[in-house]
Amino acid sequence: MAEKPPTIPRPDTIAAIATAPGRGGIGVVRISGRSLARLAEALCGRCPAPRLASVATFRAADGSAIDSGLLLYFPGPNSFTGEDVLELHGHGGPVVLQMLLSRCLDLGARLAEPGEFTRRAFLNGKLDLAQAEAVIDLIDASTVAAARSAVRSLQGRFSKEIRTVLDQLVELRALVEATLDFPDEEIDFLEAADAFGRLERLSILLAEITDRAQQGRLLQGGLHVVLAGQPNVGKSSLLNCLAGDELAIVTPVAGTTRDVVRSTLNVEGIPLHVIDTAGLRETDDEVERIGIQRTWREIEKADVAVLIVDARHGVQDSDRTILEQFPAGLTRITVYNKIDLAEGQPQLHADCEGIAISLSARNGAGVDLLKQELLRVAGWHPAEDVFIARERHLRALAETSVHLLAAKKCLPQLELFAEELRMAQQALGSITGEYSADDLLGDIFGRFCIGK
Repeated sequence: MAEKPPTIPRPDTIAAIATAPGRGGIGVVRISGRSLARLAEALCGRCPAPRLASVATFRAADGSAIDSGLLLYFPGPNSFTGEDVLELHGHGGPVVLQMLLSRCLDLGARLAEPGEFTRRAFLNGKLDLAQAEAVIDLIDASTVAAARSAVRSLQGRFSKEIRTVLDQLVELRALVEATLDFPDEEIDFLEAADAFGRLERLSILLAEITDRAQQGRLLQGGLHVVLAGQPNVGKSSLLNCLAGDELAIVTPVAGTTRDVVRSTLNVEGIPLHVIDTAGLRETDDEVERIGIQRTWREIEKADVAVLIVDARHGVQDSDRTILEQFPAGLTRITVYNKIDLAEGQPQLHADCEGIAISLSARNGAGVDLLKQELLRVAGWHPAEDVFIARERHLRALAETSVHLLAAKKCLPQLELFAEELRMAQQALGSITGEYSADDLLGDIFGRFCIGK
């Protein structure tokens, strides 16, 4: 009877193809679990030396060669996941990689879920939650600035600043909790210990971190800008000018644009997602009407709406009607286009509708003013050591700030003061994962690709 191949307990070992789908020069199969030396012996006939790349032949159950390449072995806890990790570096063909993966599954591993390698790194204390999220942010970075910021977060700079605030918050909580045992002296004691000054400094430090995190949020998600207005005011021309390419069809015929046209450009490291839309007007054309409906849907989702008008005519009643239908609170900029025909000069100015820019989409005069104004209204300003942040980080920072503000208002009721500090600590700790629900972890790591 043939000897039964060694197996590894199913819950303990995961495997996945870690390189992108498709053909490539090199492909990687990654395995993580316990006691992987036995799996390596079954696959390659020997146990590799730790952290030393060696040439190996990867073999099927009958001993035939599947592929040859490099074998790397990282014994836990000194590995990415904190467990034993094997990496099989072979040829990057989809079929051969799938054969290697199937062999690992036959040896007792199971197919990894999306993000499960990084999740294990988090659960085993190799990364905190903010660092784990920075892994996918680095992969998804669309600009050099975003990639550098993601690296800073991955290296723990964001987490370090969060922990600095957390440590100070814990100290303040401990001080307040201690005074609750001495009700007759609590306010004097807190004043002598500068508790209120500490709270103020905490609020200032938190505001500084929030400002830099908001910059990082822009680096990651960018700014969604919708170009809107009546037909033939130059929306498509402006998109082409911003993109530096003929993306949208431009003709003198009103209603040429029937559907949205998108382009992403990089301004000071910020991705600007610019959307050209159908001209807004009353029409009996069914196709054009559908395009106008899509325009309004894009406006509903926009961060900034740019209303474009003809500089020769200015803002007319029909333009004001469009403005009245914009969602409440939507940031908007009015662009006076075609100054080359109106004999105007490029400039940033104010009008009755708010901020306005005069420019020419035809020759590009004044377009840089629009780019800079888009960044300004988005809240961007150059800052050193910006780190990638996500929407949940900003919400946690905002919630922390709310609790710190509430704590100030609770005095002299120290029990309520202490409770607000506790809730502030809990909100802030959710960023690094000190307080994290299982459903939050599932949502975060479920967005990763398989093999990470």
